[in-house]
Amino acid sequence: MSLKSKTITGVFWSFTDLMANHGIQFLVQIILARLLLPEHFGIIGMILIFISVSNAIVDSGFSQALIRDQHTTQEDYSTVFYFNLFVSLAIYGILFSTANMISVFFEEPQLTTIIRVISLVLIINSLAIIQKAMLVKKVDFKTLTKISVIAVILSGGLTIFIAMSGFGVWSLVINMIALQSIQTGLLWYFNKWIPSLTFKVQSFKKYYSFGYKLLLSGLIDTLFYYSYFVIIGKMHLTNQLGYYTNAVKIKDLASFAIVSTVQRVTYPVLSSIQQEEERLTFGFKSVIKTSAFINFPLMVGLAAIAKPLFIVLFGDKWIPSVIYFQLLCFAGMFYPLLSINQNILQVKGKSNVILKMEIIKKSLLAILIVLSILLGFGIIGLIWTSVISSFVSFLINSYYTAIEIKYSSIEQIRDLLPSFIISFIMGIIVFEVGKFMDSNDLLQLICQIAIGIAIYIIVSKILRVQELDTLYQMVLPILKKIKGGVE
Repeated sequence: MSLKSKTITGVFWSFTDLMANHGIQFLVQIILARLLLPEHFGIIGMILIFISVSNAIVDSGFSQALIRDQHTTQEDYSTVFYFNLFVSLAIYGILFSTANMISVFFEEPQLTTIIRVISLVLIINSLAIIQKAMLVKKVDFKTLTKISVIAVILSGGLTIFIAMSGFGVWSLVINMIALQSIQTGLLWYFNKWIPSLTFKVQSFKKYYSFGYKLLLSGLIDTLFYYSYFVIIGKMHLTNQLGYYTNAVKIKDLASFAIVSTVQRVTYPVLSSIQQEEERLTFGFKSVIKTSAFINFPLMVGLAAIAKPLFIVLFGDKWIPSVIYFQLLCFAGMFYPLLSINQNILQVKGKSNVILKMEIIKKSLLAILIVLSILLGFGIIGLIWTSVISSFVSFLINSYYTAIEIKYSSIEQIRDLLPSFIISFIMGIIVFEVGKFMDSNDLLQLICQIAIGIAIYIIVSKILRVQELDTLYQMVLPILKKIKGGVE
């Protein structure tokens, strides 16, 4: 299969995954937000940092190392599998033992039992890392899409049933465990791989030398990302953390959906041409410009329609989340660009540079967070540090990318500027339109979305923005595949 065909096929199934998987998650989130209280989401928000950091340690960057390696053996896979499993068991033991201390820190008695149960996802996840890496390496996103959609439907249905039965925060706990359990079971069913009874030290050293730097950079990124949850959970009421947690969740369903779709397709594809400099640079330019063309208007548009969106979908009790969500959308504009720039460094094997970047970026973010707390800016001030950090991080990532390929930071900014300007013009108009339609939230929402899409396409067409044609050329094969599947 050619590079273009492989990419289009990957994009098609990732797009299907995006629409089905994240669409279903979004519907489940809407229902849960109406059934549960902000406090329930706040309790889960308190422990997300522990689960996310632990998951990063369990993976240890080995999955990315396996995907990048073009000559992986059965011994390599088996070695990494046993390492992941051992680490997950060790971390589960640590979290089980320290659960009461965490509960005391947050002054939330329920946390002890919740942490001891929810931490089981670490062990379950460790059993799926190799299976998922093998499918990604083969660019088999068709199978991954089937697995994720089935898992989201089954776990979502179970979660809603439990929430309707009055189990409160435990419905969110069961959702995480059920989702990961079903995904793991299906990965083993569809990907017929069994580990050998072997652990090769040479294989471990080979992948560890690349993976541990990704692990450290990932840990730094995860710690700072979830530090907001810890600070808000400790310094403010639980319901405020609930408002923030739900705002983050909705923003992530949109922004990180784009990030994961682009990253998981481009990384294995770009890895396959890592020695062909011209093709690599051309592919990178196309990906980053198209990603911005999609993500910029999505994030700006969501910020513009935030209030009617939250009222229609979640109800009046979630209005305090609106301002958090709007600021988070502005921060989310640059997330795909950060990931794509980092992809190039991973493809080039520059995990040491990735680690260096994270240390620089998070040192600056730490200064901003401390200043925000000392000056008493509250939750709004904290989120503004995230907005500022996202833009500065893009400049840093693009600077280091330019060292590896012939595509400077200035060139990136110049290429992204048309999408950026058009998005904000569209966003301002959509926001102002909403002021004149304040009587019916649903009608306002529908009109704002329609006007926003129309303005963005028309202005892009008038200014002859190349990415509009690029997107059309990408979507056309997808539509043909969908039509062929229906027929």
